[in-house]
Amino acid sequence: QVQLVESGGGLVQAGGSLRLSCAASGNILSINAAGWYRQAPGKQRELVAAIIRSGVTNYADSVKGRFSISRDNAKNTVYLQMNSLKSEDTAVYYCNANIDTTTVSRNYWGQGTQVTVSS
Repeated sequence: QVQLVESGGGLVQAGGSLRLSCAASGNILSINAAGWYRQAPGKQRELVAAIIRSGVTNYADSVKGRFSISRDNAKNTVYLQMNSLKSEDTAVYYCNANIDTTTVSRNYWGQGTQVTVSS
């Protein structure tokens, strides 16, 4: 059984920073690609940032230069450093990861963490 647990969300003023963490636990052999998504009220879930096992990253245009995704393979953890936050970054942030276990390779979702940016 694999679980993804996000943490680090909260309330922050515009211009501030937050660091989200996504810790994977269970019978994990490796985490392949991983990404952070967000969903604001009334909007579709969108990809914010992604990282593959080699460390190559990809970002949505709206967060380029402000957000940074990274991973610690030894800890099975993916991070999202968010700087210069804007009110439009307010959303529930979800972690997604493609994980190899001893029996299966599939995508998993975390439960989400709320990020609220006050203007």
